[in-house]
Amino acid sequence: MILAAIDIGSNAARLLISEVEQKGKEVTFNRINIVRIPLQLGFDVFEKGFIGSRKRKMLIDTIKAYKQLMKVYEVEHYMACATSAMRDAQNSKEIIKEIEDETSIEIEIISGELEAEIIYENHIAELLDNKDSYLYMDVGGGSTELTLYRNNELVLQKSVNIGTVRLLTNKVTNEAWEELKDTCKMIAKNYAPIIGIGSGGNINKIFSLLRSKDDKYLQSTAVKDMYRDMLQLNIEERMKKYNIKKDRAEVIAPALEIYTNIFKWCNVEQVLVPKIGLADGLIHHLYDLVIKEA
Repeated sequence: MILAAIDIGSNAARLLISEVEQKGKEVTFNRINIVRIPLQLGFDVFEKGFIGSRKRKMLIDTIKAYKQLMKVYEVEHYMACATSAMRDAQNSKEIIKEIEDETSIEIEIISGELEAEIIYENHIAELLDNKDSYLYMDVGGGSTELTLYRNNELVLQKSVNIGTVRLLTNKVTNEAWEELKDTCKMIAKNYAPIIGIGSGGNINKIFSLLRSKDDKYLQSTAVKDMYRDMLQLNIEERMKKYNIKKDRAEVIAPALEIYTNIFKWCNVEQVLVPKIGLADGLIHHLYDLVIKEA
């Protein structure tokens, strides 16, 4: 079965195409292709409140291209979701209607809580030792999602309006920082010891830049050191030193700031980074829906 997920975030839009195979009770999810376009919708939305004509056209063209790729790969089912920037954009509904009229692709704007739930659909924590608490962390362009898992049970799902693009546009409120801090301190007080599970493009890139060959976990001290280093560098210097693209060089410092604070407030020392994101969770979620309807 070939499935596809479209994730329209505040910094980038991704298309993930996966082949799902079921042998007995075992189900395997194999990535066939993943495409990422750095649309950076959040820069429009968080500064102006709406998506401007240039980025609107870029988004529509991106979805048209994704539709053609899904056709080539013979995708049987798809799910398309938009997150923080589209949640906040005044003109998101009319853009979604225009996309559907031009491409027949239906896009759902999901809440932060549902976003956290779908990220959890990857069920990584269920494969680990249940004596610890596991905190899923996903830092996006417009929001940060936290999902806490303990003793084989889902304990907490939280979405806070703190993200990399929101920080770069100076649109993160003191109240949002306090909300994140209070949530993390409550988690640290009641559910220690905590092991982090990082998902999304930011933590995946940070891990790939910091890890050595045999590293299974990302160490919070290394993230803190990297954040200090990034603050000393401008965009061009980050691109050169870390061999990263411009759009990643822009958002990586605020991502490191958010993760550093979460690690400190939650007393997280180690983070497992299984190279997953919202799109992977969407594939799992979609597969469950297809099986139920079959």
